[in-house]
Amino acid sequence: MEFTQGISIDGTFFDVPLVAIKREGQFLDKYANRTEDGILHRELIGVYYNYDMSFGTMETSVHEALFDKLTEPVEFHTITVPTGHGTYTFVAYVNKATDEYLKIYEDHSDFQNLACKFIAQAPARTP
Repeated sequence: MEFTQGISIDGTFFDVPLVAIKREGQFLDKYANRTEDGILHRELIGVYYNYDMSFGTMETSVHEALFDKLTEPVEFHTITVPTGHGTYTFVAYVNKATDEYLKIYEDHSDFQNLACKFIAQAPARTP
């Protein structure tokens, strides 16, 4: 799959403008304890790749479909995002999904500034 924009969630590709993708490598420890001599002892579980994503303004029906998918009441999603080496697919949960009303009409509303945060289920890298 070639990305010029968009994101894949659970095998469904959303052809939407990506304004920003922020990747965070979060290090999780099984334990981390500092002894009386001041030395830190830790056992690393792994490095988790979490993503903050911001999307550009899109047609209302596409926006609603993506927002509905992001707020689907499921434990995890399979996400595919573009990377420097092609794509990265991982399992994650949606920590938050936000947007703003752009304009309210009599029969519908337009939205903008859709953003979400994905928290990885498993580490991307392990020791």
